[in-house]
Amino acid sequence: MATGTPPDNVDPGAPSAQPRATKRFNIIHEGVSTDRSSFTPYDVITEIWTGLGLPRDALASVNLPGSDDAGPVLPSSYRIGCLAQSTIALCALSAALVRSVRTNGISSSSSLSLPRVTVPLRHATVEFQSVEHCSILPPSPSPSPAGPPPLLGLHPTASGGHIRIHSAFPHHRDGALRLLGLDPSSHSSLTRADVDRQTRRWDSKALESAGLAAGCAMYALRTYAEWDAHPASQAEPDFPIRIRRVDTPAPATSPSPSRSPPHPLRILDLTRVIAGPLASRALAAHLRPPLSDVLWLTAPHLPALPAVDRDLARGKRASAQLDLRREGDAARLRALVGGGDGDDATGGGGRGGCDVFVQGYRPGSLEARGWGVRDVVGMSSRGIVVGNVAAFSGGGEWGARRGFDSLVQTCSGMNASEAEHAGEKGGRPMPCQALDHATGYLLATGICAALYRRAVEGGGGSYCVDVSLAGTAKYLRSLGQYEGRSGFECEGIPADEVEGYMEVRESGLGMLKAVRHSASIEGYETGWDYMPKPLGSDEAEWQS
Repeated sequence: MATGTPPDNVDPGAPSAQPRATKRFNIIHEGVSTDRSSFTPYDVITEIWTGLGLPRDALASVNLPGSDDAGPVLPSSYRIGCLAQSTIALCALSAALVRSVRTNGISSSSSLSLPRVTVPLRHATVEFQSVEHCSILPPSPSPSPAGPPPLLGLHPTASGGHIRIHSAFPHHRDGALRLLGLDPSSHSSLTRADVDRQTRRWDSKALESAGLAAGCAMYALRTYAEWDAHPASQAEPDFPIRIRRVDTPAPATSPSPSRSPPHPLRILDLTRVIAGPLASRALAAHLRPPLSDVLWLTAPHLPALPAVDRDLARGKRASAQLDLRREGDAARLRALVGGGDGDDATGGGGRGGCDVFVQGYRPGSLEARGWGVRDVVGMSSRGIVVGNVAAFSGGGEWGARRGFDSLVQTCSGMNASEAEHAGEKGGRPMPCQALDHATGYLLATGICAALYRRAVEGGGGSYCVDVSLAGTAKYLRSLGQYEGRSGFECEGIPADEVEGYMEVRESGLGMLKAVRHSASIEGYETGWDYMPKPLGSDEAEWQS
């Protein structure tokens, strides 16, 4: 039964009868295809669930304690709480559906019953900040404050503009400094004033273009009006998940209701930062061994982000490393995907390869190495689901651009609108990386929907699931914003309440303190069996 969302005079056990509440939130700008400002979290779930063609009966299992009707959960004009609760619940419900099919087979009954899926609003919102709350105990002594990194935040440009530069990876930082005429080897001694002095020499959009051409990651601050007029904005779909079949359907078979799954779902994750690895972490929380085997592959030549990786590695064997520039490692990956023994005795685990392949590299980069969607599908002998996460949707120049949560917030008008609501000038970031987290849960939802389609159709098959940070931004915007400064009148979730959502587990890095998963399933324990350990500790092979 769905609770916490419909009005009292509506039967919550009848999903088709759920009315949308009266409009409570403002759409300040009109560049959205659909006005969802009256949507409750349950409405969001219903729209996306039915839009994916999933069985409507399952919606009766959703339980959503709390509501953002009473006000914001985090200080923001955006409805982050609504987005957090609805996307986490979508992921949990779709995983419960897959688990039911994998365990019980396809029911011959016309009705479907799933266990109750409960996602509390405030816990879900804290989980949208899981990276920030994750730590190793006891905490290391804090170093003396050295001030913020010189590239962090917005920088002024000519004619009153601003630009945001991504500098978490050394190659992005060094490339940006070289472009600005600064010495990368002196980055530790540079000040923000040094960087600002150089960015003021540029027009913001000219610097954006030059930076992207140089392999950097930087975007100009835009208003919603500017973004709405841009072709990249118009290329973003109104629906945040795209699923397409990418092979020729095999003759359908009628799966037996009692058929047991032949093997654990093998999920291969090649993503980084944050949406992609969060998607596989979410799948691991709901499809625990022996239902799945989740392997997170990184590369030894790529920089690590320890503060991020330790949170997102939960639930996975996340320490295997392969360098696809080496033919031997590429052969190992082909064996993991398609089965077989690879080029050496250890092989890829054999017996059919993987079921889910998740990647989040800049569009076109894996294709250039022979790892595009159709390449991966061609390696699979029994069909595969390929999950793609990108900064932007569609083709063209922007569809192939790299980007991160903070950069998409900047270029899409979100930061400018947030500042406008707060009574500030320039741009103001959201209080968490909501685009990353929501996109990760939406990707996991789409993957589960594709797995369900494969089971229902009975002939297997291969599917591609596409999500983008900009698509999620468009959906969040369509939910409306709190009026004026009202969204900033809350102080967020207090530390003592956050403590109640934490767990401490032993890991290969020490005692790990992190946010528990906010979704609970009646009769099933969600959570993670594997805890992070140093990169390179595991072999690139399937366990079974």
